[in-house]
Amino acid sequence: MEADYVIVGAGSGGSAVAYRLAEAGHSVLVIEYGGTDAGPFIQMPGALSYPMNMARYDWGLRTEPEPHLGGRVLATPRGKVVGGSSSINGMVYVRGHACDFDHWEDQGAQGWAYSDVLPYFKRMENWHAEGDMGAEGAWRGRDGPLHVTRGMRSNPLFNAFIQAGAQAGYPVTPDYNGEQQEGFGAMEATIWQGKRWSVAKAYLKPALRSGRCKLVRGLAARVILRNGRAEGVELADGRRLMARREVVLAASSINTPKLLMLSGIGPAAHLAEHGIDVIADRPGVGANLQDHLELYLQFAAKNPITLYKYWNLWGKAWVGAQWLLAGTGPGASNQFEAAGFIRSRAGEAYPDIQFHFLPIAVRYDGTAVADGHGFQTHVGPMRSKSRGMVRLRSARPDDPPAIRFNYMSDPDDWRDFRACIRLTREIMEQPAMQAHVKYEIQPGSEVRDDDALDAFIRDHVESAYHPCGTARMGRRDDPMAVVDPEGAVIGVSGLRVADSSVFPRITNGNLNAPTIMTGEKIADHILGRQPLPRANVVPWVHPQWQVAQR
Repeated sequence: MEADYVIVGAGSGGSAVAYRLAEAGHSVLVIEYGGTDAGPFIQMPGALSYPMNMARYDWGLRTEPEPHLGGRVLATPRGKVVGGSSSINGMVYVRGHACDFDHWEDQGAQGWAYSDVLPYFKRMENWHAEGDMGAEGAWRGRDGPLHVTRGMRSNPLFNAFIQAGAQAGYPVTPDYNGEQQEGFGAMEATIWQGKRWSVAKAYLKPALRSGRCKLVRGLAARVILRNGRAEGVELADGRRLMARREVVLAASSINTPKLLMLSGIGPAAHLAEHGIDVIADRPGVGANLQDHLELYLQFAAKNPITLYKYWNLWGKAWVGAQWLLAGTGPGASNQFEAAGFIRSRAGEAYPDIQFHFLPIAVRYDGTAVADGHGFQTHVGPMRSKSRGMVRLRSARPDDPPAIRFNYMSDPDDWRDFRACIRLTREIMEQPAMQAHVKYEIQPGSEVRDDDALDAFIRDHVESAYHPCGTARMGRRDDPMAVVDPEGAVIGVSGLRVADSSVFPRITNGNLNAPTIMTGEKIADHILGRQPLPRANVVPWVHPQWQVAQR
């Protein structure tokens, strides 16, 4: 089988690339190991805890024992399904802060400053918000394939949380994805007409309908390289998919470095350990692994207004039936409808803490830690200095890689998490939330000093499922860079990476939006097009950030 381009991975980056290449008239083969995204567990936003815990949809990856978390092993969900992780994630839509992308350019990703990437965010968006675009027309797009919406915030707890942030002295932002991220406000999601709007719907299926893109099911085993050039991809069953022009890897920040290493591109000594011939010695492959960690700070509710009233067989059946019959009700929302982005201390130029508010006390795996009405904030630092790595277990393509994030290995991480807890408590002590808080479930009001907080963090911190950085973008003369600023793998030709692997540093917030943007922009580089014209905007930064925390 042969096409102009072969793409590995039908997730957020790969689907965006496939759509743009097919749109330009090229033939495209997309390799995806996972199956269909049909079914209510994926399509119903309120059922988000199910697909990321189902072997049918998730690769089931887990970390090695994390040495700074007492040897805990954490889940690392990645989508094994059409749409990739956009089909199993929480649907939260966060671009990241403008300064994140300016930092990328400072680290050698020339052409990826915020002024460069904002036009691609706008190109991909079909943004739905109250009223007309107004001044936001400079910041948001309305003609793209990706629907971005806001929840109705019908539960009073959402607005109470936003109001409490204002009472604590933080700004209220009309659009954290627009001019001003810092502050509290409505959270955005990739939900449309009560259903998950994944990249499978936004990008891949329209590309398939064009007739120029085909989906091939199978496990990618290695990139076929000859004389230093990628010529195609070999599947585990022996089939070969040949590319007349280029191969694009978009298999996730875990499986992309694994596939590079299986193909002979990576740290030479590590490849030799597994008997793999070295095509390009790139020590950065699998290095620079980053993630966001978060805590669930949970509170018992004074009034029975939380989602706990549906936390029983009959309640879940009612929610499901309402969604199936009318596409409405609690099942039509991911229930992350209020957000906050704040700075942990004076001297931080832009937010380094993110809040998701949820009107029930429950974990991502769907288990409740408290019996009764409650709510929670997911809170965590955005710019950890800890770095991990992805390595091969063997040369077998069906063996999962070894993943070690080295979570909390930098002392500043502990300081930042203690600040997260204390600042969250201060917000919850404001009048707007005190009207609803009965008592603190966890950590518990008795957990106060640094040692007690650190013990709680060590035992309860969880991944926010935002791995990235394992094929870092940078200058071609940077020995730790894996791809250049056009996504081309350094040391070979005809091979690109177009997923969150290329991020030099993790962005501020959830990663689905910047990963799609990466696919959009790298598609233009593949096509040899001039980048979209740079945006002429100045994002808001707190005028007294050097001396004031809020």
